[in-house]
Amino acid sequence: MEQTKHAVLLGATGLIGRHVLERLLASPAYDTVTAVVRKPLTEHPKLRQIVLEHFDAMPADAFEGAEDVFCALGTTMKQARTREKFRQVDHDYPLAAAERAKAAGVKRYLLVSAMGADPASKIFYNRVKGETEADIRALQIPMLTIVRPSLLLGQRERLRLGETFAEWLSRPLSPLFRGPLFKYRPIEAAAVAAVLVRAAQMYTPGTHVYENDQLHRMAPNS
Repeated sequence: MEQTKHAVLLGATGLIGRHVLERLLASPAYDTVTAVVRKPLTEHPKLRQIVLEHFDAMPADAFEGAEDVFCALGTTMKQARTREKFRQVDHDYPLAAAERAKAAGVKRYLLVSAMGADPASKIFYNRVKGETEADIRALQIPMLTIVRPSLLLGQRERLRLGETFAEWLSRPLSPLFRGPLFKYRPIEAAAVAAVLVRAAQMYTPGTHVYENDQLHRMAPNS
């Protein structure tokens, strides 16, 4: 395992991103973590913060010297309000970050996508996620890791009534997701973050896609 690496994280205040940040700051594998955020985070000796009002202004030098880039950006249609804004957050920003990462010589790009991502899908959400994956693949970053979780479990910074109700309903039903249904079982955001950080300690060139059932099996204490 490489030591004293530099990581860049986008989406550090999100459900998965918060857990990724916690693990990166605690890991001896990293001496610097750059978080590109819209509002300041709690200070930490390892943490470098780039606070932006809009991610359109993402500076290229944020990625200089980094080996790993984690992208956990994402929104909902309710928050975005329009399809154009949703696409900007879930497609344009991750792609722009990947382009800057590639230009800076980053070795690994780790992307949080979603189960069902497919550029040919008739469902807008799944289609945007699939197009994001395809466009980042086309950049040919040395190692691209894509995770496709199902419904995420965990404490959200913002209350999302639909997701909160779904989580409340799905938690007691999770043990029933067996056999062919296992791939749909809801997953803890902390488990997804753990898999992402673990994957970043490997260097196997190419694209690696981890579906929801694989994430469950790879997660700690699975």
